[in-house]
Amino acid sequence: MALDASVPEDDSALSRADRGLFRLERIFALVAGLTILGVMLVSVANILGRWLFDIPVPGFVDWMEQAVPIIAFFGLAFCHRLGGHIRMDLLIGQLKGRALYLAELMSTLLILGLTVFLIWGSWRHFDRSFDWNAPNWSRDSTIDIGLPIWPVKLVVPVMLTFFALRLLLHVWAYLRAIAQNPAFAVGVPKIESAAEQAENEADAVSGGTVDKDDPVDFGKETRG
Repeated sequence: MALDASVPEDDSALSRADRGLFRLERIFALVAGLTILGVMLVSVANILGRWLFDIPVPGFVDWMEQAVPIIAFFGLAFCHRLGGHIRMDLLIGQLKGRALYLAELMSTLLILGLTVFLIWGSWRHFDRSFDWNAPNWSRDSTIDIGLPIWPVKLVVPVMLTFFALRLLLHVWAYLRAIAQNPAFAVGVPKIESAAEQAENEADAVSGGTVDKDDPVDFGKETRG
């Protein structure tokens, strides 16, 4: 099963736009993953350097602070496209058809409005830090080794803008679904039960296709 198997697709312009944006989102998610790997390696180097040679990584805390916005925001739209964010489905999971699509549309519009506000605020925060005439174009820097802070401040409005694009695609998808009332809306993640989520996660980890008609008893040991 593909990683994005929970998102229905077809040959429509909406689905093509969804898949095109998803290709960018996967690259951003890869950057976030590589940043996490880098943080782990630098942390190990810092611990071993202190322990073996009493020489820590210079500016270790500064580098870790710079990595946090990349880890947090580069995977934001990717996770939302797959329906990976925490959500409460107790009520909305009971809805079907146009009622479900209307409820999803209203919540998506609410999130979109909040995201636009956050883009405006985070851009102003970046603008206060950036200065063409200042050293390293930065009005502020980290405490230890003086890294400019504006690059990671720029990460926030840029990644939120891509998140807003994803939300706009979802608005398009739900409007289309309200008009057509399909069994599953194209371009947005399906609401899955806990069993379906567990099956998809197991399938993604195994790299194969889980046979729904072949129950597996994980409590038994497989003997060769």
